[in-house]
Formats: sequence, C-alpha cells, structure tokens
Amino acid sequence: MPAQPRNIIEKIWDQHVVADLDNNQSLLHIDRVMLHERAGPSVFAALQEQGWPVARPDLVYATMDHIIDTVPGRGDETMMKGGKSFIQEMRAGALRNGIRLFDIGDARQGITHVISPEQGIALPGCTLVCCDSHTCTIGGIGALAWGIGSSEGEHAVATQTLARSRPKTMRIEFTGRPGPGVSAKDLILALLAKYSATGGAGHAIEFTGEAIRALSVEGRLTMCNMAVEFGAWTGLIAPDDITFEWLAGRPLTPAGAQWDAAVAHWRALASDEDAHWDRRLDLDCSGLAPQVTWGTNPGQVCAIDAGVPVLTGADFERALAYMDLRAGQPLLGEPVDAAFIGSCTNSRLPDLRAAAQIVKGRSVAPGVKALVVPGSTEVKRLAEAEGLDRVFLEAGFEWRESGCSLCFYAGGDSFDQPGKPARRVITSTNRNFEARQGPGVRSHLASPATVAASAIAGCIADPRAYLN
Repeated sequence: MPAQPRNIIEKIWDQHVVADLDNNQSLLHIDRVMLHERAGPSVFAALQEQGWPVARPDLVYATMDHIIDTVPGRGDETMMKGGKSFIQEMRAGALRNGIRLFDIGDARQGITHVISPEQGIALPGCTLVCCDSHTCTIGGIGALAWGIGSSEGEHAVATQTLARSRPKTMRIEFTGRPGPGVSAKDLILALLAKYSATGGAGHAIEFTGEAIRALSVEGRLTMCNMAVEFGAWTGLIAPDDITFEWLAGRPLTPAGAQWDAAVAHWRALASDEDAHWDRRLDLDCSGLAPQVTWGTNPGQVCAIDAGVPVLTGADFERALAYMDLRAGQPLLGEPVDAAFIGSCTNSRLPDLRAAAQIVKGRSVAPGVKALVVPGSTEVKRLAEAEGLDRVFLEAGFEWRESGCSLCFYAGGDSFDQPGKPARRVITSTNRNFEARQGPGVRSHLASPATVAASAIAGCIADPRAYLN
C-alpha cells in the first residue's frame, strides 16, 4: 500500500515522535535547546532545586543576548537595573551543567535566533526550542522550531523531550516577484496586512512560492521570524540548494560523508504534491510596495505610499490615539526621532548591506538618533571586513556590539537624546506594541532599507527613492 502523502511539517513531526499520548498529543524528541540569559537562569535554578541533571548537555546551547548592553566596551555591568545578576547566574548555571555558553567577548556570541543557524547548531529537519517566542525564525532553514515557556524549558533540558498537540497545517504561496526595494520584511508585513495578526492562529505554516524561493536564507529567516506575529505556532520554508550552500562548512554542520547523507535526508523533507493542508492562503507579490506599520499591532500595516486606512472600531481608535495619527493620513513625511536597525528579524549581513547601500554618501538627518546593532559578533566582524561599519559611522549612525538591544525596552538604554525624548521610531524589529521600545515610544515596523531611508530623510521615507 503506497504511503499517504504528507507535508513537510508532518514529516518532521513523525520523525521525532517518541510516544503517542492522549488528546492528540505526541511526546517529541527535541534535537536542540537554546537558552539565553533572560530565561536561562530560571531554568537552571529550577533544575538545581529539583535535583534534575541536564539530559544531554551536548544538545543544549546558551548565549548572552537579551540583558547585555550593546555599547562598545560592555561587560557584566548593564544599563538595565539588576542585569548583572542575570548574566552571572547564566554563566554559573551553564558552567555547573556543562553547557556550551557563548559569553560576552566570545566570537560566537549573538542573538539566539541568529547564531543557531549561523553556527550550524540548527539544521534542516531538526526540532529546536527556546524560551523565546521568535524561535520560529529557525524555520527559515527548514527546521521545526518554536518558542516555549520556562517550565517547558526545564522539561526540555531535563528530558530532551516535550509533549505537544499536533498542530493544524497551513500552506501560504507567495506568487510573483517583488520589485526593487521590496524585501522579505515587506512580504511578511504585506501578509499581515491582508490577513491580520491572527490569520495564522493555531497553525504551523509552510511558506512557499516563487517569491519565497528567490529569497536568500537570511530573508527566509526574516519571514519565519514573524510567523508568530501572524498568530502561528511556527512557520518554515522547505530547504533547497540555497539552504544547503549556505549551511555548508559552518562550525557545527556535518562534514564529508555525513554531510552527503544529511543533504539526501533534507531533500526528502519536501511536501508531497497531494499532501493535506488544513488551510491554504496566497499573496501576489508583483507590484508590491515597501510596507510599514501604522498602528500598535503588527497587522496594522499599509503600503508606504498608501497612508493610514480608514477603519472603525475601538482598537482602531486606540491605535490612532497612541500613535498620534489620523485616518487617511499619509505616512510618508511623518517625522521620526530615531531609527533602529537590528533584532532577530533584520540584523544579518544582507540586512546591513541593504541599509548601507542607501546610507552610503549620505548623512542622518539632524535630530535623529540612528543605531545599527548586528545580530551576532560574527555578523559584526564580516560587516566590518566589508567596511559597512564605516559607511554607517560616517553617516552618523551608532555602530553597536551584537545583542537584542532596543528591540524591546528592558530599562536603561533608550532612544532619548539630551533634552529630547524620542516619541516616533522607525524600526526593523518585529513588534510595535504600546511602549514595546520604551515608555510612550511609537514604533513603525519596516525593512532595514526603509529604516535607513527614513533616518536620512528625518521622516518616514520610501527606500526606492534612494536606490540607484
């Protein structure tokens, strides 16, 4: 009897089932666990209190990214009150449990979701979890990855397994090819604009189609990063030759005959032609303009040259009030106080290149605070080797060490300048909730190119006007 057609999510799931449980749940083997210093200390403390050993220290990796400062010359002391204790407890817990830690000053340090594929920790077809909602980022290389809470983190580290309900599955096809100045960030924001921030609720999603296949691995990671903003449990993109070429030779990827066997296995993960999907969606990318959020959730998005929509309802009115905008108002030309390029969404080398292309030979507008925060120490090193740091510094940007930085407000660091509190920010991050980036800060999500153009213009600007 021929095997029943399966999609990529079902294939990876089935390969990791340790046992079938009640209520449609499966006990899954977890190939990799990632920890960072914001949640890691509580996981280690719980293990110590219960007397539980780490099941597989060789499959657990830790990094410093959330609490640490990103200013040059950083150390254990942080601008965030109490941050030092997070860092030191994380270091002690990793040492006590024999877990590899990418500490401050380590060449492999960086944002969890940047370094796990960069180092070859994450691989196609693997299961990976982290106490962070944006763990779905790793789906960009064809992994099944999702965010968990600290109690699940304890279980994963102690048993290398987790119980999960089998998710509904969704396939989203991105047809057509976007034009210049339109990036992966614009594709995912356009999807949110069309179907809302709850469009993927309860589903594991495969992103596919011509526009997806044309993306670099870094662009695919950006797409999957914001699957959670779409309401999804996770998102992924089937691995292909672009993926394999990108992964080959990374520090922790297989080599030699093991590499050949791995690639053969990864190729078989593609969804079967007649596979079942609980839901299918599509998005036409031809003629798509750069996108920018106007409101206070990631689904409140419009084309950069379209302006704020005219809607009704309490959520709409509250978003307009917080953002100090009005229905029908153009966003182009709206002044900004700060511009931020970074986060696990858009801090990789191609993101910095795209921004530098616009910035080169120009200057940040007077009164605008502009920052670039590379996603990893390795990204920073490669960018400096290409001279991108000089492009940004000469234009008036701050060039920071790697970390999460002002993707979220943890206290201490801010966009404020002496005598000038920052109120409106254009940012390459993933969330624009009220006060997400600081008390009273109004965040507009956009691509690195749009952020760069806006920093130069001093207001929300169309990056296409700055391309040669």
